[in-house]
Amino acid sequence: MSTNNTGTSSASKTVAQQHAMQPVRKAKWQDVATRTINVGAVSFAYRDLGPDSGVPVIFLHHLMAVLDDWDPRVIDGIATKRRVIAFDNRGVGASTGRVPETVEAMGRDAIAFIRAMGFTQVDLLGFSLGGGVAQMVALQAPDLVRRIVLAGTGPRGGGGIEKVTKVAVLAYIKAALTWSDARHFLFFPRTTEGKRAARDYFTALKMRTTNRDKGISLQARLAQLKAIKTAGLSAPDDLSVITQPVFVANGDRDLMVDSSHSADMARRLPNAQLTIYPDSGHGGVFQHYRTFVPAVLDFLAD
Repeated sequence: MSTNNTGTSSASKTVAQQHAMQPVRKAKWQDVATRTINVGAVSFAYRDLGPDSGVPVIFLHHLMAVLDDWDPRVIDGIATKRRVIAFDNRGVGASTGRVPETVEAMGRDAIAFIRAMGFTQVDLLGFSLGGGVAQMVALQAPDLVRRIVLAGTGPRGGGGIEKVTKVAVLAYIKAALTWSDARHFLFFPRTTEGKRAARDYFTALKMRTTNRDKGISLQARLAQLKAIKTAGLSAPDDLSVITQPVFVANGDRDLMVDSSHSADMARRLPNAQLTIYPDSGHGGVFQHYRTFVPAVLDFLAD
């Protein structure tokens, strides 16, 4: 295992030792350094910001997303009080390797990254596909997880989730015809408020102008779509074994993961709370970041 920030190997110090020597960090998402850590044959790209103490919050991202697709308003908001670590899972963005075709394998990769960072306990914030991966982490390594935030996501075998590919293709066609990003159609309702929220969201994504992440590859896109379809057609997981506190959030007009799936998941989790944001879609937590961020901080507070 080794870490690298500027291109010089830091293998002589463990990750935990490196972090222990660092003061509270003031960097914002738009300029925080991108680091790498080698786990076996895979080099994971990640960014680390916020207070260098307490249980870290590991961010797990959505379909076809890389580090620069995280909303800085959410990242920076949570990093005011919590240590935040966002990373590209195997084969995504600047991380090496090939994206696996199951959420179970994605979960194992996330666990390998977390353990390589030297953490024995973490909080998880998973959005969309990342929420599915977060569930796998909790099922495969329950002792590693303290609390979980599941946003814009549903359970495996929830019904309808396997249709994400069709929904995504239609959105990409609309995006091509309008010279826009497909997330305009996937994340936000086509209302006046939804369109305003979309504009604000994409403006926020452009805040980082240097040292941006590598784009998503075709292999990664296809593997992630296959993993989502497989998960949607699989038998449901026994969510009753996830006993950690879980905060479930979604928009009430989600085209990709209907809010009924989020509600069903919250019912099946023994220690869950549910928030459905009004007049919003798959990106409801970004549209309503002003209420989502303080709610997450309250939920994660010791």
